[in-house]
Amino acid sequence: MKNRDFTRREFLRICGIGAAASSLGCGSLTDTKAPASRRPNIIFILADDLGWAELGCYGNDFNETPNLDRMAKEGMRFTNAYASAPVCSPYRAAFLTGQYPARVGITDYLRPGDKPLSTDHVTIAKLLKRNGYATCMIGKWHLTGYRHHGAKVEIRPTDHGFDEELINEIKGVGNGANFFPYVFRTQKICWLNVKKKRLPGNEYLVDRMNLEAVDFIERNKDRPFFLYLSHFATHSILNGKPEVVEKYRRKHAPPASKRTRCYLCKDAGKTGDADNHWAPNYNPHLAAMLESIDDGVGMIVKKLSELGLADNTLIVFTSDNGGESQVTLNGALRAGKSSLYEGGIRVPLVIRWPGKTGDGGVCDGVTTNVDFYPTFASAAGAATDPKQHLDGVSITPMLIDPKSPVKRNDVYWHYPLDKPHFLGGVSSGAVRHGRWKLIEFFETGKLELYDLQIDLGEQTDLSARHPERVAEMRRRLSRWRKGIGARIPNGQKVKA
Repeated sequence: MKNRDFTRREFLRICGIGAAASSLGCGSLTDTKAPASRRPNIIFILADDLGWAELGCYGNDFNETPNLDRMAKEGMRFTNAYASAPVCSPYRAAFLTGQYPARVGITDYLRPGDKPLSTDHVTIAKLLKRNGYATCMIGKWHLTGYRHHGAKVEIRPTDHGFDEELINEIKGVGNGANFFPYVFRTQKICWLNVKKKRLPGNEYLVDRMNLEAVDFIERNKDRPFFLYLSHFATHSILNGKPEVVEKYRRKHAPPASKRTRCYLCKDAGKTGDADNHWAPNYNPHLAAMLESIDDGVGMIVKKLSELGLADNTLIVFTSDNGGESQVTLNGALRAGKSSLYEGGIRVPLVIRWPGKTGDGGVCDGVTTNVDFYPTFASAAGAATDPKQHLDGVSITPMLIDPKSPVKRNDVYWHYPLDKPHFLGGVSSGAVRHGRWKLIEFFETGKLELYDLQIDLGEQTDLSARHPERVAEMRRRLSRWRKGIGARIPNGQKVKA
């Protein structure tokens, strides 16, 4: 058979999802077959660099996310969900440990030679495994250096409590090699632990990960399971399936890219960014990659329903930080990835847990990703390990009643950089207390205060009008940094 692009329709057909089901959200999550006494399955689906305003259920009318939109209608959508860091590795460390990145000691993305997340931590995977759960991690790990790059120690997901690790990186990520054999340009090896393809035609990375996720569910249908599906999409270099990219180009012409150089275009014999990989808005590759992620949500929902597990499964979908400003606008939010403005840390969050979340609920309560650890532990009936300090709190009360307050006053961020980030971020810290948010810039000592209730886009700095509030919030931030042992870069102006 001739090698050709494997269309979305063909992929869904092979995976058991008809075109009609796809367009309608692949059916309801409701079923009545799950054993009432069984502990709930937990599925955590993480997108990479997906901004707060990218899903249809958050008001986006360009990207198409019917399955996630349906999940929101059958569950709960959060409007004040946060990432504990504006870049990937700290988020992932915080998610697995239930601790703020500053406590873990991972506050920026890990470089290929960096030290890994210590196995001294009792991760949520390790805790659930101790309590009888089958555990699997698929996709982006980014919590270790890699032996391929000379790291002395490489720690894998299986070292942190996962029974299986599939489609994980074995070298630096973010290269745009999203089609089998997953080799970037002239590099000599596949950047993933993938030895052979499983899908016909031009196998696409998101599709392969979705297939592995459904297979894991099938293999573990008779026991409780924890699946961490960590997509590499929508991290740049954005690179979607050609036929889906073309659909979005026809839907809205992408504006000119801000970049004059694109490796993928160059390799295709084209100049500049002719194929729109770096379009700053209406990006057809971002939309196509997100559609592939959404297809996977539909596949997972369909499989759970077929197996009679849907009513006993907690599903979470979110992102590890805000969208990268080079390829998206992040809606009304200011800035993007690598910034402590809302565009860098506010993320989409959709949760569906039958018997807990109501249909189509919207929660305005503040939550951050350190809260998933205690929430999942509570759902599983698993007592947390006293050796593992938790900064998060269970949000189960919010799932039952979106107006239920969480027993926590503040949410904190600590993002110390020895030099400005290549994406534009600067060394800073922040605290949110109720409607108020304070940002402290470490290099200059500058303080900015915003009232997020009336100024979601952080356009009006109110620090000069409210000096007493600034002083109090700065004291809170300082006390928290001291208590958590936060690292401060040498020479930066951070007062006690």
